[in-house]
Amino acid sequence: MRALLVVNPAATTTSARTRDVLIHALASEMKLEAVTTEYRGHARDLGRQAADSDDIDLVVALGGDGTVNEVVNGLLHAGPAPEQLPGLAVVPGGSTNVFARALGLPNDAVEATGALLDALRDGSERTVGLGLASGTPGTEDEAVPSRWFTFNAGLGFDAGVVGRVEQHRERGRKSTHALYVRQVVRQLLGEPNRRNGTITLERAGEDPVTDLVLSIVSNTSPWTFLGNRPIYAAPKASFDTGLDLFGLSRLSPAAVARYGTQLLTSSPERGPHGKHATSLHDLTEFTLHSKVPLPLQMDGDHLGLRTSVTFTGVRRALRVIV
Repeated sequence: MRALLVVNPAATTTSARTRDVLIHALASEMKLEAVTTEYRGHARDLGRQAADSDDIDLVVALGGDGTVNEVVNGLLHAGPAPEQLPGLAVVPGGSTNVFARALGLPNDAVEATGALLDALRDGSERTVGLGLASGTPGTEDEAVPSRWFTFNAGLGFDAGVVGRVEQHRERGRKSTHALYVRQVVRQLLGEPNRRNGTITLERAGEDPVTDLVLSIVSNTSPWTFLGNRPIYAAPKASFDTGLDLFGLSRLSPAAVARYGTQLLTSSPERGPHGKHATSLHDLTEFTLHSKVPLPLQMDGDHLGLRTSVTFTGVRRALRVIV
């Protein structure tokens, strides 16, 4: 087997020495080429080269969810073809690693490498569904390039939080769960539409859902992790179904207290619920429109402002070694 290892040197939970050990362990089991990313989008470019190559069987992403997202978008640049494209393997090296943990991988890079090697020896893999976000035809966002996401996306409040965190990281701050919590509070205090949202959800054959201030699109469950605690915004979401959506139409202090508590105490059996909450399961396609430009995030990566995004759930899009 010939594999390409894409290494993010800025991965927050692995040192240079640890990465060297992992590279040697992987190289002992396969013909391995390791490439260190040098710029934003480099992992995507490497994934694209692997997809277009005739002799790469596997791409291993060593990094956080952002690195995985870039690799996936490179692999699927011409669309999904699970049997023809290289498989994907993940060695978690970020601060949260939602995709890897949702697949059942250990959150420790060394343990995850051991699990990966066991899976390769056993021929263990699964084909997972992914989400695709595109500019909506007939809107000003129509020309925005489509982008795949592996575990979640968001338009509005949660994307604003991601944007705030990225600003701090660009100033040299380390990405921590405490940093995210602080930015949630600051985003809430600065949210101008928290009592009357600007987002409308539209899907074929159904009445629109209006006035959402928060819209979280999930491709798997849990939605994220707070330390070791899984948070379930859409407990039924799965790599084997379409997309799920959780929306809130109000973020008043009382609503924040209620739904925040429900998120913190959520489980695979029960997520947040109430009169201001919208929960939809196994959607194939839908569109989120906003009256004003709102921040968009995918897999924890802030992608700027959008007024309209169409989401598609694509089943059996990518082979993953697990």
